[in-house]
Amino acid sequence: MIKLGGNSRQSLASLRGTLDEKLKGLSSADCTAISKDLFTALSALHSSVGLRRAITDPSRDAQAKSVLVNDLFSGSLSKNVIVILNEAVSLRWSSPVDVASAIEQLAIEAEATAANAEDSLDRVQDELFIFGRTLAANQELRQILGDRLGSVAGKTELIASLLASKAAVSTVRLVTQLVTGLAGRSIDSVLEIYIDAVAARRNRLIVLVSTRTALTATQSEKLTQIMSKQVGQPVHLNFHIDPSVLGGVSVRFADEMVDGTISTRLAEAGRALAV
Repeated sequence: MIKLGGNSRQSLASLRGTLDEKLKGLSSADCTAISKDLFTALSALHSSVGLRRAITDPSRDAQAKSVLVNDLFSGSLSKNVIVILNEAVSLRWSSPVDVASAIEQLAIEAEATAANAEDSLDRVQDELFIFGRTLAANQELRQILGDRLGSVAGKTELIASLLASKAAVSTVRLVTQLVTGLAGRSIDSVLEIYIDAVAARRNRLIVLVSTRTALTATQSEKLTQIMSKQVGQPVHLNFHIDPSVLGGVSVRFADEMVDGTISTRLAEAGRALAV
């Protein structure tokens, strides 16, 4: 994940929560549509220092910043993305460039969610690492794709010829966006951002399940279905045997704890009786 400090880190956390809400229950295609719109907004932010400053200026009225966003994007971007952008301009940022970094993070995570809906998120993560190794081993390719003044059409065509028949669709989309959206940065630094963002989304879809004894295959499948329905996206279960769990299941997902263990219920009952 991108490294932000202070206000920007807290603002990104808030935006990721909003993104989760907007992605919940969506198809892969709809997640990709949100990703594309976020990348469109990112392009505008990268191309205009004045825009970044205008929407992050703490002395400027939040309503005025929201009007600016709506005037610029309401005719071209989806309502869900407009909501995300309006929240972004209402938050505090340590630096104007941080809002662009946050939108980039969300755009990558939205496409990673599209991959997850197609059960290809692990594959995308692996393929981004492979792409990085390919760049390191082929300096001519690295120079062409990393050229900040290179043709967008040329880079897009080259990525299609290299990956289209071999990689996941989401990998092709992300790598194409990566090499055409460097915005003055080195290809290595941007690739690191993409790899970290995809990993962050994968970690956000992992459920840690603690039980005293191993669940049966049927129980595991049922819990997977329950959590996937709750999250609105396919999730991955990691199991942990914990002797302190007297019974039931303790589930940790993202920043939330869903605790159904007997020991927890007994402790809660004890606290209630003590009141």
